[in-house]
Amino acid sequence: MEQLLNKIVSGIGFTDILDILIVTFIIYKLIGFIKETRAEQLAKGLLLLVIATLLSKEFQLYTLHWILSGLMTVGLIAVVVIFQPELRRGLEYLGRSKFSNVLNEVDKEEAKYMVGQLVEAIDSMSASRTGALIVIERETALNDIAETGTIIDAAISEQMIGNIFYEGAPLHDGALIIRGDRLHAAGCVLPLTQNKNLNKELGTRHRAGIGITENSDALVIIVSEETGIISIAQNGKLTRFLDVKKIEKTLYNIYLEESKRTWGEKVKSILKGVKQGGKKC
Repeated sequence: MEQLLNKIVSGIGFTDILDILIVTFIIYKLIGFIKETRAEQLAKGLLLLVIATLLSKEFQLYTLHWILSGLMTVGLIAVVVIFQPELRRGLEYLGRSKFSNVLNEVDKEEAKYMVGQLVEAIDSMSASRTGALIVIERETALNDIAETGTIIDAAISEQMIGNIFYEGAPLHDGALIIRGDRLHAAGCVLPLTQNKNLNKELGTRHRAGIGITENSDALVIIVSEETGIISIAQNGKLTRFLDVKKIEKTLYNIYLEESKRTWGEKVKSILKGVKQGGKKC
């Protein structure tokens, strides 16, 4: 027995171990991804179908096995159709561009000025109950989202932001995308979240804010038109009832702390992104 074990161990090379680790990691992430989405119940149904097919063959239930085998063949195509939203979300996650960060182009003094202008605009809109949806682009490029609106490429200022979201203005109903130190695009259409567990009181503006953070690393600031409540959406999670001090601190963290990261820290962030958890709301 000992000789057999030694023979097995001696036959395992570095590439074999690496192969096993990679496959194990992929399976682990796949299971985690299924558990975090509505695909879990569908996956359970498919698993039961596979088990039923194997059992029908084992107990020589020929007619049942023939039917189930046919369903399994068609099921390969059905899986792609049924899991289309989840597959798309997973591919979008893997395809995110993480090697450039436009925020790093903003210096400290400029960042302080921009944060001040943003906070003043948000505070003013909250007080007047002016609905707003502000998307701060980070490492994931939002070019496809920007194309749904109007490119404005304007300097960040309280007055400009107020004009964009002023009720009756042409671009007030869409989202404003901030890229680096510029108001990049306004009137943009965001994807709505598919999460069914959200508070029924949340309207389209909040659902759109959550939706874009499920497919990117953007930070979204939302001002409710009905109540003036300020919220932040990030990583698919919505945090409500925030004051301007919290908004200011969050913006400083983005514009100042991220710009101090070394290249090595950025690489670690990229690798850490692979291990990020699901989408809470």
